[in-house]
Amino acid sequence: MSQIIAMKNYWTILFFLTQGLVFGQYTDMLNSNRPGGSQGAFSVGTGVLQFESGMSFGNEKHSLRYTETGIFNWDYTIRYGFWKEALEISLMGDFQRNSITYTQGAIAPETLSNFKNNTIGAKYLIYDPYIKQEQDGPNLYSWRQNNRFQWRDFIPAVAIYAGANFDFDNNPLLPYNEATISPRLMLATQNNWIGGFVFVTNIYADRFTTDFPTYGYTLTLTHATHEYFSIFVENQGFKSDFYADQIFRGGVAVLVNPDWHIDASVSLNAKDTPSLFYTRFGMSYRIDRHKKDEYLEEKGSDARKAEKEEKKKLKKAQKSQKKQRRKMKKQKKKSVILDDSSDDTMQRLEE
Repeated sequence: MSQIIAMKNYWTILFFLTQGLVFGQYTDMLNSNRPGGSQGAFSVGTGVLQFESGMSFGNEKHSLRYTETGIFNWDYTIRYGFWKEALEISLMGDFQRNSITYTQGAIAPETLSNFKNNTIGAKYLIYDPYIKQEQDGPNLYSWRQNNRFQWRDFIPAVAIYAGANFDFDNNPLLPYNEATISPRLMLATQNNWIGGFVFVTNIYADRFTTDFPTYGYTLTLTHATHEYFSIFVENQGFKSDFYADQIFRGGVAVLVNPDWHIDASVSLNAKDTPSLFYTRFGMSYRIDRHKKDEYLEEKGSDARKAEKEEKKKLKKAQKSQKKQRRKMKKQKKKSVILDDSSDDTMQRLEE
């Protein structure tokens, strides 16, 4: 009986100690930005090295230049989480080859190829509303309350990304010829909605220290129709003095195992300067060296208030434990006295 009471008190104290903490961004299953073109707000988790790559095949037709261009593109991303759960560093880039055919005149076909992007950067989660939701816990009295859309679901997780573009000189795919290092900044938000829906927003400014800055956004909605199968739709819009467009994407992803998924998607736009259509196939794979569960703590006045409440609850639990120990000691002493009294009585009866 005493062991059961002690164990109950132990779990009570442990519960109060962990109420202000929730699991970090590491997940048992792979967390990939593919097959869309946006970045989610969450990192891969500390100790996780992740590779994401794909190949695109397609064509572009330009009604004013009278060109048809065959496109081959190889994109790659390497992500690594370290130091804190909220932080990851990454290398993102893509290599492209354009095979251009002129539909009018006697101009010979030409082929242009180079790296379109090579960007090294870091992403950090600055706000996570799901920490508060984990602390509050589910409503134990209403299944409907836990499984319906709520206004608080509109509050997204927010991350910031900062990176540097490394461009080579004499690159025919870029509007300038000199080698440059230019910044890329992005704000990423993510909503995880009931029913397996995830909505990601990226707002970014790219190469804005050059003569051809690009400003744009990406909106991605993903729906997990099954534990191992998901679909997505996406809209990307961007504008610069060199090129502006609205691109629409859609596709599927299949989780082969917790560390590996494959995907396929298509991309198209709604104009003819140029019109484009791509198919894209890719995969994501992670090397999981996440050794221990890490936690993210809520910050600010709410966290300080919660911490005070936890300390009060912990003190109360400790007092209860001490009181129980004193009670058990008294019961033990009483039991010893009764045993001694019983022995004396038996001795007198024998005499």
